[in-house]
Amino acid sequence: DVQLQASGGGLVQAGGSLRLSCVASEFSFDRYAIGWFRQVPGKEREGVSCISSEDGQYYGDSVKGRFTISTDVARNTVSLQMNSLKPEDTAIYYCAAWGLGDSCMITLKYDPDYWGQGTLVTVSS
Repeated sequence: DVQLQASGGGLVQAGGSLRLSCVASEFSFDRYAIGWFRQVPGKEREGVSCISSEDGQYYGDSVKGRFTISTDVARNTVSLQMNSLKPEDTAIYYCAAWGLGDSCMITLKYDPDYWGQGTLVTVSS
């Protein structure tokens, strides 16, 4: 099975930046889309960003223009550069993988096939 290990969360002031990384094992970019979703306890999951070999990158409306997703195929790593952070970005961020089939815009709405343990991002005002 695919295993995902995320890191890079922490506490940052509003307007600051953080970079999340996720190392994927037993994973192939030819078989899966990979990306991030976030969740605040008691609220619904929110798709943040997705990248796939079929249709490139996609971002949720709330992070578009501030977050950038990238991959290092040789290292099976996906990263999320988060700039201009806002208090409402505070959440647990999960690295996730979905089987290829739909565009990332649709994929982010589905339950992921695999996800990691999550990393907490806290943005103070």
